[in-house]
Amino acid sequence: MTAELGNARIMIVDDAVTNLRLAKSALSGAGDVFTVTSAERMFELMDTALPHLILLDINMPGMNGIEALKALKSKPDTADVPVIFLTGLTDTGHEVEGLRLGAVDYIAKPFEPELLRARVGIHLTMRSQRIKLETQSQELERFNRNLQAMVAEEAGKVVRLQGAVFSTVVDLVESRDDITGGHVTRTMNFLKLLMDGAVESGVYSDEIGAWDQEIILQSSMLHDVGKISISDAILKKPGSLTPQEFEEMKLHTTFGAAVLDKISATLPEEDAQFMRHARIFAETHHEKWNGSGYPFGIPGAEIPLQGRLMAVCDVYDALISKRPYKDPFPVEKAERIIIEGAGSHFDPNLVGVFAKICHRFREPGGSAGWAVRKVLSWRAGTPVALCGGGTTDYARSPEHVHTFIFNFKYLLLQINLFNSFQYYWHIFHLLNNIFYQYFVE
Repeated sequence: MTAELGNARIMIVDDAVTNLRLAKSALSGAGDVFTVTSAERMFELMDTALPHLILLDINMPGMNGIEALKALKSKPDTADVPVIFLTGLTDTGHEVEGLRLGAVDYIAKPFEPELLRARVGIHLTMRSQRIKLETQSQELERFNRNLQAMVAEEAGKVVRLQGAVFSTVVDLVESRDDITGGHVTRTMNFLKLLMDGAVESGVYSDEIGAWDQEIILQSSMLHDVGKISISDAILKKPGSLTPQEFEEMKLHTTFGAAVLDKISATLPEEDAQFMRHARIFAETHHEKWNGSGYPFGIPGAEIPLQGRLMAVCDVYDALISKRPYKDPFPVEKAERIIIEGAGSHFDPNLVGVFAKICHRFREPGGSAGWAVRKVLSWRAGTPVALCGGGTTDYARSPEHVHTFIFNFKYLLLQINLFNSFQYYWHIFHLLNNIFYQYFVE
């Protein structure tokens, strides 16, 4: 006798009392064996005691076995109870129909007690194994959910660390120019609004929808990282740049791309997505739709979508912001300049989106406020002294600034340490030392 059979709860349903007695005798010692003479009585008993297995006669008065099986399978709490048909019929059609409806087996009457006992034991064992597999599957699913939660938590820590490092880099770049402070945060906000508007309008929605927006927004913070190569005399010049100075200013795109290439070369492929987006932003945000931009003069859709998006956001922020060479434009004038630049400076499809949603750009924080808060929250672990705001209060002299930038350039070129997490706080420590030495002490 198997353990499953010894602890079973079995119900035998047959209108012939002789068959009930024979079946119960064959299954003596099997556990709790209930006998009933009708399907109706079976359902009454099942309200208080759900069996592990049912032996069900097919040909009975009232509700027959086929009808009873259909009723069992229609109810969630009884659908999984295995049913073995007891049949004295010579018509195999009923047996086939019963198997088709979900019966697990059939035993012909008059039955051999040992055969009945063996077949019942097999199906109880199968039931027990099925329940074990379902339990193991549930446990495995629960384990997988917990594991995914742990992986997501660890991945979140990595993203926050990356965000802290890169936002520190961006802060240091912006510290070169107190006039353009906040440019990165604003353009990131505008980028979020423009991408959302494009998706809403069905413009480049497939490509934008395939992006990880957190990575896109975070990587956009590095679009001006190449400005660490540009001298203060050019960055802060109050008037127009000479042709030679403008050529030097253009180099911030290719220099930024080169720095980001160096970082990417040290990262495994699965971690390089962020840097690929950052590189595209840095290198192509000054390209123009008509091919007159820089550094490559590529036209139209040959410009990566990231660059076309940032071109709108970057120019819009420049127009509404104070610069050494101009006062801020009214937002109405800035909007008009962007719209008039469709097909020449800007992607006309994106300008169409901008024209629909430019009112959102006027709202402080706008509907993209979450993006700013989310990216800024990545800075939680960043040392607070690192150019977080009002950085010009720390600068003591041009010599301090130039020395700081020289050291920062060297550090950035060594930033291939980023792919080893144990060096994150080492980098922060170096940044703090450099900052305090040249800006505070």
